[in-house]
Amino acid sequence: MDLERGILQNSSKGKESWKTVLTLAYQSLGVVYGEISTSPLYVYRNTFAEDIGHSETNEEIYGVLSLVFWTLTLVPLVKYVFIVLKADDNGEGGTFALYSLLCRHAKVGLLPNCQLADEELSEYKKNSCGVAAERSLASTLKTLLERHKVLQRILLVLALLGTCMVIGVGVLKPAISVFSAVSGLELSMSKEHHRYVEVPSACIILIGLFALQRYGTNRVGFLFAPIVCVWLFCISAIGLYNIIYWNPHVYKALSPYYVFQFLKKTRRGGWMALGGILLCITGSEAMFAGLGHFSQLSIKIAFTSLVYPSLVLAYMGQAAYFSRHHDVEQEYHFGFYVSVPEKLRWPVLVIAILAAVVGSQSIITGTFSIIRQCSALSCFPRVKVVHTSSKIHGQVYIPEINWLLMLLCLAVTVGFRDTKLMGNASGLAVVSVMLVTSCLMSVVIVICWHKNVLLAVGFVLFFGSIEALFFSASVMKFFEGAWVPVALAFVFLSVMCVWHYGTLKKYEFDVQNKVSISWLLSLGPSLGFARVRGIGLVHTELVSGIPAIFSHFVTNLPAFHQVLVFLCIKHVPVPHVRAEERFLVGRVGPRDFRIYRCIVRYGYHDVHKDDNEFEKDLVCSIAKFIQAGSGGSNSSNDEAEKGGNMTVVGSCSTSHSLLVSEKDEVDVELDESSESEKVMKRKKRVRFIVPESSKIDTAAIEELKELMEAREVGVAYILGQSYMRVKAGSSMLKKLVINFGYEFLRKNSREPSSLLCAPHASSLEVGMMYHV
Repeated sequence: MDLERGILQNSSKGKESWKTVLTLAYQSLGVVYGEISTSPLYVYRNTFAEDIGHSETNEEIYGVLSLVFWTLTLVPLVKYVFIVLKADDNGEGGTFALYSLLCRHAKVGLLPNCQLADEELSEYKKNSCGVAAERSLASTLKTLLERHKVLQRILLVLALLGTCMVIGVGVLKPAISVFSAVSGLELSMSKEHHRYVEVPSACIILIGLFALQRYGTNRVGFLFAPIVCVWLFCISAIGLYNIIYWNPHVYKALSPYYVFQFLKKTRRGGWMALGGILLCITGSEAMFAGLGHFSQLSIKIAFTSLVYPSLVLAYMGQAAYFSRHHDVEQEYHFGFYVSVPEKLRWPVLVIAILAAVVGSQSIITGTFSIIRQCSALSCFPRVKVVHTSSKIHGQVYIPEINWLLMLLCLAVTVGFRDTKLMGNASGLAVVSVMLVTSCLMSVVIVICWHKNVLLAVGFVLFFGSIEALFFSASVMKFFEGAWVPVALAFVFLSVMCVWHYGTLKKYEFDVQNKVSISWLLSLGPSLGFARVRGIGLVHTELVSGIPAIFSHFVTNLPAFHQVLVFLCIKHVPVPHVRAEERFLVGRVGPRDFRIYRCIVRYGYHDVHKDDNEFEKDLVCSIAKFIQAGSGGSNSSNDEAEKGGNMTVVGSCSTSHSLLVSEKDEVDVELDESSESEKVMKRKKRVRFIVPESSKIDTAAIEELKELMEAREVGVAYILGQSYMRVKAGSSMLKKLVINFGYEFLRKNSREPSSLLCAPHASSLEVGMMYHV
């Protein structure tokens, strides 16, 4: 997995070696395909739970096999492998990546602090397919979306709905996978004892699975691919054995003829059985979401060469066995293990449990990733994100979400205790995500790829019709378990919408109440305030103007630091921002004021640095801005600051012109558990020196010296602590959303300072009441 960044960097050039591609294809088995590989455990059992019968003519079992085969072929293979995987967002995939892609090609994003400078990022339109003609349908659709806020909100809600359903899959998939794997115990004990063993065993495995999340998949990730390989070999070998031994002619059932015969005979029962057949494609979305770790080619090779053939053999083998055993319906309800030779059942049971854990691990990790992505784009409350690997990009752990998923997963397992109910719930969540992907893909085909509208219409009609058919069958089981993903989606969608709405209202208040630069200039050269030594970082969401918290701060405490920086940390709708493009630096007022504005841009998958590294990069960026001689003074007009007066500056990692040495410092702290024990923490303190160069004028040298002296004194963080209340006369709905919903989420989420990693000892909070 440590090779994926190299793949992503070289994929655009087409220079990846076959050795690297095959290595990534092998590794993708454990990360991407664990979920879909375990579907044979419960597909037939859930399908025949609809009482469609199992006659001597085998029309039912052949019809189900044909439906499974064509569903596997059309959705994962044709739709995802050959079409959807091409719609990557600079190497990233998933529902929200499609939305991010649309936001960059059309101005449909609702992020409040976007700038024209963001469009100059190298990753912004890296995969663009040119510009659409002015009078083309693509241009018309783009203009329509950009003009109507209602359509933009619908697009956002659609993306959020798909995200919520992915979270629902993260709750339901571990439950059904582990429960189905453990259900193999029913063949080795009586039903009375099995009832008391199955649920506790599944719960213990699930608790252990979620408890291990904090260590990250990189600790045990090397085992994932071999486990899935062994599992795929087992089910394909057993399937081939059953085909040869029980019914060599079962391959005839792959004909679509048996689909029509099945639906004609079973009618409503066959239509309802589609909810069980749908489970054979759970995990298809993981192929698209896994693009952040692997390349398109590696994922395609793994699926077409190993996963797809193994699954087809497994389903054919089960159908061959059931075609010769018509008494299995009453005793074991078409369970997976009944088709496994008796001598192999215990080893297969162990491998199945391990494969179920691997499959569950992949969807849990994917849930962490998509929530982190939503949080970065202001669509989810701030949560603690722990990067579990310094080498492998994208592996994160979110403690709050982890324990919430565990509780919900255990509740589903204990509450349902039946794979049929879990399958109904999981099926609705899966097909909902696929429907959202189809809708977003049709817009991407037109706006981003500039293809013919008929092609997009054909795509959404063909695949959308298939998924709508499965969706209709799943919705009919609303009161038989399918209500769970709907309830989860409603709760999470409400949280996302409330947070996004509150964030927008807060930003609007900041914009309306910001202080103009003219006010600062009117104070004169001395600014009328005492200046204390050091650097003051004023955290704000604004990209222009002076935030109201600063004027509130100096009104109550008429003093601020000798070097003042208005710091804005923002996320842009790209996966990654290069280090050399991360900082935008400009002046606020004349050079003598020593006031700067610094905008730090992150992609939604970028890793935030700790406080020491961040401070070093920030000071470096300002110093390089001064060295470049960018402007003596800014205009007093706020609009001038929005223009071209901001300079793109790289981080310290891209230039070491000011770096002299990194001296180790050891801090000694008392451990809370025992005062006698001391914890030694080693930090690096970076010292700077002003370079001697004839190209730098005297004023710039003086400015650099003052900056370095202030850095040696220390950095103070001035943070705004806002409390929002709606204005008098507002509607009751707005009062509920802001006064109760948003404020509850704000109080129980991470503070904005968490983005800065600001030390508590150096932080100063300025409280303000916002009336929106």
